[in-house]
Amino acid sequence: MSEAAPRMLVSIVNYCTGTLAVECLASLAAEVATMPGLRAIVVDNASGDDSCTRIAAAIAANRWGDWAELICAPINGGFAYGNNLAIKAARNRADPPDLIWLLNPDTRVMPGAATILAAFMRDHPAAGIAGSGLLNENNVPWPYAFRFPSILAEIERGMRLGIVTGLLRNHQLLRPMNGAATPVDWVSGSSMVIRAAIIDAIGMMDEAYFLYFEETDFCRLARGSGWECWYVPQAQVMHLAGQSTGLHDDQPTIGRVPPYWFDSRRRYFVKNHGRLYAIGADMAWIVSYLLWRVHRRLLSRPDPDPPNLLRDFIAGSALRPDRTRAVR
Repeated sequence: MSEAAPRMLVSIVNYCTGTLAVECLASLAAEVATMPGLRAIVVDNASGDDSCTRIAAAIAANRWGDWAELICAPINGGFAYGNNLAIKAARNRADPPDLIWLLNPDTRVMPGAATILAAFMRDHPAAGIAGSGLLNENNVPWPYAFRFPSILAEIERGMRLGIVTGLLRNHQLLRPMNGAATPVDWVSGSSMVIRAAIIDAIGMMDEAYFLYFEETDFCRLARGSGWECWYVPQAQVMHLAGQSTGLHDDQPTIGRVPPYWFDSRRRYFVKNHGRLYAIGADMAWIVSYLLWRVHRRLLSRPDPDPPNLLRDFIAGSALRPDRTRAVR
């Protein structure tokens, strides 16, 4: 990465959230003034609404065209597909980026975040990936990074009992963070900086993931190639969680969990651990979840889960051989 003037590509994948994408670009405008090497590409994943028109008009009206552009994709290929389109376009030019910042359209960049992330990557050459701190819409920090999924994590996630959570606290998917920059397993793809050299080492993001788990998989591959992943809370980004996907991190899901979530989860386990381990992880969650439901009924507690969760989980699990044949 060039120390004098790092070139940073901001990749924003939009699907039917054109207004949010424009507001995200507006929050980046101030960053461009202090970081001339910053460029942004918005990829619209065949929204089918007025997103392309709305985003193109905003870029023209605000005179953002010297640093922002729009690619209207022919299909909705998912999160990895959209980001890969932007990355390929930028890397095929005469001034390819040193850093690639994946941003959700439902994010707002707080002042100085781009400069802080670029400086962190400059000062930590072993860091291949860095995730910013996230704020909710009330400016309250969401102080978590993540551990890699595992069988023990699936037991904790399914059981949801205080004593089990206490025993398995070092295996929970959510890892509580303090205010210090810290190496972690993986960070949210809603605001994640990737060193361009990683792509030379491990390739692009896996487009077989439609949505979810693709950043987890990418961080795992990066670690396998010797790169570190860091949580950098000094750089702050507001995330209007769930606005671009319909799934929220901090509250129960209202509707059914979409099939692509189960598909992505299954792919992650089979690809990284093999089918037998994936089956073990499935069984760990199913048994733990059933025990939790018995406990809930005994205590007459309300059911916070989305409808048909167990049925949908089994239908999308590695327990069904036909669901794992295409995973390589």
